[in-house]
Amino acid sequence: MSLYLNHTKTISINRKVSISGSKSESNRLLILQQLFPGIQLENLSNSDDTKLLQKALGLSVTNDQESEIIDIAHAGTAMRFLTAYFAIQENKTTTLTGSKRMQERPIKVLVDALLEIGADIEYLKKEGYPPLLIKGKKLTKNKVSIRGDVSSQYISALLLIAPTFPNGFELELAGKVTSIPYITMTLTLLNSIGIHTEFNDKKIIVAQYKNLQLKPKTYIVEPDWSSASYFYSLVALQANSKIELTGFKKKSLQGDSVLPKIYKYLGVQTVFHDKGISIINNPIKDTQIRHLNLDFDLNNTPDLAQTIAVTCLGLGIDCHLKGLHTLKIKETDRLQALKNELEKFGAKVTLTATSLCLKSPEQLVPNRSVATYQDHRMAMAFTPLSLKVPLLIENPNVVTKSYPEFWKDFNSIFAL
Repeated sequence: MSLYLNHTKTISINRKVSISGSKSESNRLLILQQLFPGIQLENLSNSDDTKLLQKALGLSVTNDQESEIIDIAHAGTAMRFLTAYFAIQENKTTTLTGSKRMQERPIKVLVDALLEIGADIEYLKKEGYPPLLIKGKKLTKNKVSIRGDVSSQYISALLLIAPTFPNGFELELAGKVTSIPYITMTLTLLNSIGIHTEFNDKKIIVAQYKNLQLKPKTYIVEPDWSSASYFYSLVALQANSKIELTGFKKKSLQGDSVLPKIYKYLGVQTVFHDKGISIINNPIKDTQIRHLNLDFDLNNTPDLAQTIAVTCLGLGIDCHLKGLHTLKIKETDRLQALKNELEKFGAKVTLTATSLCLKSPEQLVPNRSVATYQDHRMAMAFTPLSLKVPLLIENPNVVTKSYPEFWKDFNSIFAL
């Protein structure tokens, strides 16, 4: 099924949108809630990924020696966080599996680290990839080294279980560290429930949590900045546009909260107020566009790459995006997928293992069909381009992975 979109006759936009809680915060807090039951959560993400994690955690209470098979489908964060979580569930055996694509996404770096500190984990098919057989046990070794240049989720998975270790935990990061804001988010959440952490250079120390009676604590999860990016793209591509996004804060734990800084170069002004933010089109002059060749390092915010690339395409701007080495192991190989789909509209795209260079065409090719590769961000990132040229989005329902209300919210922007 494909969805035809054509909003090229739109004159102006002035709407309000409410986005559900951050997927990144929600998933971390759900793991912490299992370890520290005093935590209460509000405004959780309604994404498929978060719902799958909730379901998996509900299945984690089993009889001794009984094995549970848990299928987390496409939910990569859930796979990584649950691998560590089930490794410390004493006397519980869990088979952790996922979709065909999930079984092609590497997890060896995390499993090796867990094995080094005493975990009991076996590969059931191909070494280095799910599915996994995890026999939970008490882990006592408290020091390990892990590569920092593959996925910050491996690091966060270890940090989330670190407070349960009897002598604290020390994590050494090897090589260049990717997506530092997501590591900082995890540490900040640990700090907020009274767990002391230190992050100096490439060493992270997490103290043992000694207060077993955590006082009730309620977290209201901030809306998802990654989801907000698609509305930033809409505003950038449409003159006379303004969208109010409720609940967003100037001080955020989310790495993608750098959107206001990035999109000011793409013609979007961000105004913070008590109810959230207003994003307003501040058009780039045509004489400026011809000379723009934007260069963004997205090492800390790789999930923004697709949206930024499509925004630049719609504006007729050339750009160079780097720090994208993790995109090859996402829901699809996002670098290759971006090249394939951008070039359908007349762009010229050059890739390296870590970067994308876009040369925008003078005129976009209309009525192209955008393949989404079972990747939610491919569908949502290309949707705002319909303001500039008619297009089709294949398999539009893939957006439920992170943003189930996307099409409702998108359509509300254009409602009379």
